[in-house]
Amino acid sequence: MKRIAVLVSGGGTNLQALIDAQSRGELGPGEIAAVISSSPEAYALRRAEQAGIPGYVVSRKDFPSNQAMTASLTRLLGELEINLVVLAGFLYVLTEELIEAYPNAIINVHPALIPSFCGEGAYGLHVHEMALAYGVKVSGATVHFVNEQCDGGPIILQRAVPVEEGDTPQTLQRRIMEQAEWKLLPQAVRLFCQGRLRVEGRIVHILPDD
Repeated sequence: MKRIAVLVSGGGTNLQALIDAQSRGELGPGEIAAVISSSPEAYALRRAEQAGIPGYVVSRKDFPSNQAMTASLTRLLGELEINLVVLAGFLYVLTEELIEAYPNAIINVHPALIPSFCGEGAYGLHVHEMALAYGVKVSGATVHFVNEQCDGGPIILQRAVPVEEGDTPQTLQRRIMEQAEWKLLPQAVRLFCQGRLRVEGRIVHILPDD
């Protein structure tokens, strides 16, 4: 069984998608062993409690730098014997300590089709504002491994979602969550836990299910 930690900062809708997938038996040999929040007020911790999942807080304000926070977080993950780290709306950039401890074992979901509308400053509603301002007809979501470059790790899965006439950042955000993020993230977690992801350079190969 692969032990999964989900890192959150806010409401935890992607966490809920993972919890729901787990309840349906869709995470394969994986279990959510911990939810770790950057804020003690995050509603995601309530979701974890309701699902019987241990919750922890590693608050950025308790540390002098992102690096100090990351070092503390990495120690906690080690103590919890975590195999896979999932970033599900975690708002802080993590430093090399975590990347080195979990090579190709940190997964992030981004609400656009990378390499479009990604990188520094591209998070939350800002991503959808950028997409609408550019006038794209299709957006979507990407699940990727995390490396030292912001939104720059190897892509695992992507799904396109149409941009509709009259969309606002909020309506586009909701459609991408429902049609892409909440489906792709559990799928990627399952593939990882089944040992079906092989990384060669920037390419992620999905191995057949034996």
